[in-house]
Amino acid sequence: MVNISYYKKLLDTKALSCTELTKAFLDSAEKENPSLNAYISITKEEALKTAAEVDEKIARGESLQPLEGIPVIIKDNICTKGIRTTCASKMLENYVPFYDATVWEHIKAQNSVLIGKGNMDEFAMGSTSETSYFGIVKNPHNPEYVAGGSSGGVAAAVAGKLAAYGIGTDTGGSIRQPASFCGIYGLKPTYGSVSRYGIVAYASSFDQAGVLASCAEDTALVFDVISKYDERDMRSVGFKKSTYESLSGSVKGLKIGIATEDLMASDEFVNSAVENTINVFKSMGAEVEEIKIPFIKECLPVYYILACAEASSNLGRFDGIRYGYHVEDYEDLNDMISRTRSEGFGDEVKRRIIFGTYVLSSGYFDAYYKKAQRLRESIIKEIDKIFKSCDIVLAPTVPVAPLKAGANISPVDLYRTDICTCAANIVGLPSISVPAGFTDDNMPVGIQLIGGRFKEDVILNAAYAFEKETGGEYIKLSEMGCGV
Repeated sequence: MVNISYYKKLLDTKALSCTELTKAFLDSAEKENPSLNAYISITKEEALKTAAEVDEKIARGESLQPLEGIPVIIKDNICTKGIRTTCASKMLENYVPFYDATVWEHIKAQNSVLIGKGNMDEFAMGSTSETSYFGIVKNPHNPEYVAGGSSGGVAAAVAGKLAAYGIGTDTGGSIRQPASFCGIYGLKPTYGSVSRYGIVAYASSFDQAGVLASCAEDTALVFDVISKYDERDMRSVGFKKSTYESLSGSVKGLKIGIATEDLMASDEFVNSAVENTINVFKSMGAEVEEIKIPFIKECLPVYYILACAEASSNLGRFDGIRYGYHVEDYEDLNDMISRTRSEGFGDEVKRRIIFGTYVLSSGYFDAYYKKAQRLRESIIKEIDKIFKSCDIVLAPTVPVAPLKAGANISPVDLYRTDICTCAANIVGLPSISVPAGFTDDNMPVGIQLIGGRFKEDVILNAAYAFEKETGGEYIKLSEMGCGV
């Protein structure tokens, strides 16, 4: 398998220099990016500088850190000192941060080689990476399809071998959904296990940085590097042990709950992927039973009410006065702010800001925002109870197979694609999307494994066991007998 361990072996044995490895990835990125549009910025100078430092270290006979010399892509809402960070928005088209996000500090300290910043839905608001000011991200399996969102550029780059792994963010499914559409692994960690410091906020009580990688082993390796306590994030807890060392590959006796409600909106290919995954886990000795998730139908409206309310507050800082885009011609201060925000934000961002402002406004705060907060508390209590009898909940990642680009799906229908993922963000639970098969159009379909709070080691080991059992060769789902 071509993964981090493979590249690490090339470097350790001096079969390839880090500069040669970096140039190969840079060449691929520069060649393929015009068609995939996975990168907003390619950081060639930064990459080659780091590669040279790694080569010097190898020449001195020093051992390398786990991610040292390995090419990485970082989502473009994660601050990188001296490197443009746009959030895929006209509002921040030329913004260059003066500090690093904590998650990037950890990766940078490993001397991992930054190939570039990943394209995304504007301000992480979207499910297809079509709202980007810099253009749509295409799926490397077939450019007629979207890569998913909002971390679509990172997923496309990893799946298209334009980076060895990537760091994205997940507010309601933004790591797992593109991972599913692109046929790779996508981990949203427990809320608080990875610092949010330096990540441009969408919805602060939901946002979480995580990993996109080509296999479960890589996902665990990267998670161990980035999951450290950070005093600059008041919600930071970190993670106490190595998930990589916990990868036994055994799931015998593991109790898996199947969320039947999540399957109601799924298409036949997705249902077949879930059915096949269940059968594989059963064959490995896992115990599987159907479960009910209380309030599951309320998760989507609760998520959008609260996330949009937080977005309305968080994006208030982009007014053209302090930094970012601003209009040159205006009548007065109010006109300048109004025109700046109208021109600087795209339609989807404006839609969510308006909705969030509405639910926070006088007369509607109690009816929407306050009620959603109470429901969130109930959802957290009820879902936490499930993990007293189950180790893992298995569900689809997305209720549909990958979508065609430019399909002009209504905003409400796109919001519905978050139905399977947003519950983990509401509660703050870890969840990983795992490749589980292909449609007859050879487009990937993923399933997700959701764990109890700070049980990343459990879901990563289950993903690793599934990958080992299937050999990473995922079936065409029509072979499962779905309606084709």
